[in-house]
Amino acid sequence: MGNVKMLAFDLDGTLTQHKTKLSAEYREILYKLKEKYMLVMVGAGQTRRVFEQMERFPIDVIGNYGMQYAKYSYEARDLETVYDISLPCNRELCEERITLLRERHGFTEFSGDNVEYHPSGCVTFPVLGTKAKPEDKLKFDPDRRKRRAFYDEVKQLFPEYNVFVGGSSSFDMAPLPYDKYYALDKYCKEKGVLHNEVIFVGDDYGLGGNDESVYKSDFGFIKIDDYLTFGEKVKHLL
Repeated sequence: MGNVKMLAFDLDGTLTQHKTKLSAEYREILYKLKEKYMLVMVGAGQTRRVFEQMERFPIDVIGNYGMQYAKYSYEARDLETVYDISLPCNRELCEERITLLRERHGFTEFSGDNVEYHPSGCVTFPVLGTKAKPEDKLKFDPDRRKRRAFYDEVKQLFPEYNVFVGGSSSFDMAPLPYDKYYALDKYCKEKGVLHNEVIFVGDDYGLGGNDESVYKSDFGFIKIDDYLTFGEKVKHLL
């Protein structure tokens, strides 16, 4: 462990439950890790959401798979945006492709919109629709088997995107080349840190997971299968 200089983290499922605040216990662990290593968050969501969910912990945040990046300013005690990339999206083509997928796999009944579009240019295919009830989304595909069965088909239909099996009922898509590996590699180059000097800590490393690109790369990786085990999994780093 002597050559490790940086620790990079996912948030939901790794440090917290989905969209819940960072606990005081894990906040203290991060402060202890910060004494020894550079820390950075590498998220799928927006930098501001990640920062506020972490109760404004002093850390740089990469968001939207690298399309957003904000540095923590100790003077302002806040994030300062470095860049926020927004790319065009062919909505008509997305609607056609997702409608085709719905028809092929029997998901033609849904609540709300067929597709969710994000300002960044990222796209979400909400299998149950954008207004599905939370309880229906949670029970739809918790182990992701239903969506992984046609994950390759979704990737083939969206070749200009990196496709992820998101949450419990959707597919998330980020314009190429953006994914967490791309984002972390770019950050390392900025900081002058080598890949073998970095460990990523994440939970979504399986097929289609948004941490998979890092897990399958030359970065070090600590797998978190239950966020409640985070403290135990990083204890050796302290």
